Amino acid sequence: MDIILLQTMDKLGDKHDVVSVKPGYGRNYLIPQGFAVIANATNRKKLEKLIEEEKANENARIDEYKAMAEKLKGQTLKIGVKSGTSGKIFGKVTNVQIAQALKENFEIELERKKILLSEEPKEIGTYPVTIQFHEEVAEEINIELIKE
Repeated sequence: MDIILLQTMDKLGDKHDVVSVKPGYGRNYLIPQGFAVIANATNRKKLEKLIEEEKANENARIDEYKAMAEKLKGQTLKIGVKSGTSGKIFGKVTNVQIAQALKENFEIELERKKILLSEEPKEIGTYPVTIQFHEEVAEEINIELIKE
């Protein structure tokens, strides 16, 4: 059974992907929960229009994204973490924590998927983070992990 995903589903696909699933999974879970619709000709045409509208909205926001990127240019974001005496941090620093810190410090709200860590921080220090606002607009900032 082919379905169109209405939102990103882990281990299944991204929003607007056409994926094939077992009929019972599609009919009994994905469609009733509002996660997907059947991929028939009518829904595929609606999907094309929806994708075009979303791209137009994103392109209209490019100037806004550029302003946000300019605001973050050269900035260092400080995040307090719990760590041991050797400087090794307990737990992980996640995209969600970085998004929360951006909201608190710079009043910029972002989806966690737009924050890309080049490496997973394991010790106190400074790490580069890429923020992908749009396909055309990205900014690299540093996060500094400090001991709480």
